[in-house]
Amino acid sequence: LADTGTKSLGEEALLQRVGDLAVSLSSYNTTDTSGVRLRSLSKPDILNPALGLMRDVLVEPRFDPAVLKREQNRAVETLKQNRTQPDFLASVANTRQVYPAHPYGYSARTSEQTIRRITPADLHRFHQQYFTRRNAVVAIVGDVSRSQAEAIVSKLTGDLPTGQALLPLPEATHGAVQTQTLPHSGTQAHIVLGMPLLTPNDPDYYALAVGNYILGGGSFDSRLMKVLRDQHGYTYGVYSSLAPATEEGTFTVSYSTQKKNTKASLADTQAVIEQFIAEGPTEAELKQAKANIVGGFPLHYDSNDKLLNYLSLIGLYDLPNDYLEAYPKAINSLTVEQVRDAWQRRVKFKDLNTVVVGAE
Repeated sequence: LADTGTKSLGEEALLQRVGDLAVSLSSYNTTDTSGVRLRSLSKPDILNPALGLMRDVLVEPRFDPAVLKREQNRAVETLKQNRTQPDFLASVANTRQVYPAHPYGYSARTSEQTIRRITPADLHRFHQQYFTRRNAVVAIVGDVSRSQAEAIVSKLTGDLPTGQALLPLPEATHGAVQTQTLPHSGTQAHIVLGMPLLTPNDPDYYALAVGNYILGGGSFDSRLMKVLRDQHGYTYGVYSSLAPATEEGTFTVSYSTQKKNTKASLADTQAVIEQFIAEGPTEAELKQAKANIVGGFPLHYDSNDKLLNYLSLIGLYDLPNDYLEAYPKAINSLTVEQVRDAWQRRVKFKDLNTVVVGAE
């Protein structure tokens, strides 16, 4: 709600000022972060007042009770709609399995009651505790000098409280592995397998990332797609993904299939994963994965907006300043043995929690 009003401007007045300046100003949150984002021309007569609005949203959000109630109503209706979707149900159930007692699992316990319980006082208390200079990471991309960038940082964060260092998150430990089946009237079963696995600073990050591309992240190039789709026709698409986080983020595999194929497709999924862990990639698979990942990597930061995202991640996770140069070099240096070793040490099919929504 930070971008829905400030101490001096209500929601409509703030929207009017943003529109008059033709800028984009929004608040956002992710698993690990919460913040404010601005996109503006670098001309002083536009940028300076836009930064003033950004400062007010960052430092003095209004958290108007009427706007909160409206957004709570909207969130409740969205939750009700999502709960009719089997893929949503599968994802939520798997998150509960992977993070049964960890804060990363709280979102999967969202209910109408937890949404309705939030008060403006809760929001102000959260803002005062976490929106501090000590916690702030500021990323800037655009036509500004070093001295201008420092002035921008001072303007945005100078009025924030100093704050305390964040308490470390608890470790995302591997609990008892679960297999859960949930009913659904849809025509297909939706399957999600997941486990906590890695952080952005993980020494095995690159080997796990390349292995994930070969296993299921590389779309039609992946082993899972070739077996489940091409060979057996179980699904239109099966994908594996990595979501690094401050504590161990998830490794997941997800797909949908006709209900009658649930058991057979799960057995083949297990066989593909276990074979990949045991044998690692072939030289040809590794070569193809490197070419695709390294060749496509510049497209991840070919605009100011994309580059800004990477700068934010570098600051947030304390990655090396040369991360964008080091990434392709690290990928290119990997061997089959290194990828196989990382997957054998870190991933076991028996550690994957499984949810099936809509099985026969």
